[in-house]
Amino acid sequence: MSKVLLIDDDVELVSMFQEYLEQEGFDVTTAHDGEAGTAAALTGQHAIAILDVMMPRMNGLETLRRIRAASRMPILMLTARGDDTDRIVGLELGADDYVTKPCTPRELTARIRAILRRTAGTPMDQLASAPLVVGQLTMWPEQRRAAWAGTTVELTSTEFNLLEVLARHAGKPVSKNILSEQGLGRPMARFDRNIDVHLSSLRHKLGTLADGRSCLQTVYRMGYQLIKD
Repeated sequence: MSKVLLIDDDVELVSMFQEYLEQEGFDVTTAHDGEAGTAAALTGQHAIAILDVMMPRMNGLETLRRIRAASRMPILMLTARGDDTDRIVGLELGADDYVTKPCTPRELTARIRAILRRTAGTPMDQLASAPLVVGQLTMWPEQRRAAWAGTTVELTSTEFNLLEVLARHAGKPVSKNILSEQGLGRPMARFDRNIDVHLSSLRHKLGTLADGRSCLQTVYRMGYQLIKD
């Protein structure tokens, strides 16, 4: 049974989500402010956290920042419809994905399951037990571990998934639609900036090539490419 941590100050909404998730087989813990949510998240007892942006005492973005400083657990943000700034900042701080409010319990559950499937290991992860090596990049899919030039690279679950997709297609452009389907576990939505934000974060975390270029290149009208060097 997967343990879900639900952090939101809307008591009525939390109660509705909790009841639905428990009916779907999840073990749900709740917190109604950022401080309590951070403390619960850092116990290491939960498979995923669902985090609302707007909360008292400590908002969701600061809560996300504190959790990410000490934990790589998957985090799904709840954001207001049309609030692109919070969405982008949340992704930059390490959120794995987001759902806009209002959302249905069924939609939230589907997104949770998609993230947990990716985190637990997808069929792509099981293609080989040997490391996946592309130039200075080495990935161990079964352990969900990555290194650049022998130095460990700390990645969120979504960053790891996207990088693995690119690594398995190294030297070839990969479209945003494929990255969204294989890396996020869902079709790409219109005006969705998720892929761009995650790839920007990956560029900062990975090293450069011998000529100083980023190993991750944008290919005009085609997507992204991991340079095979």
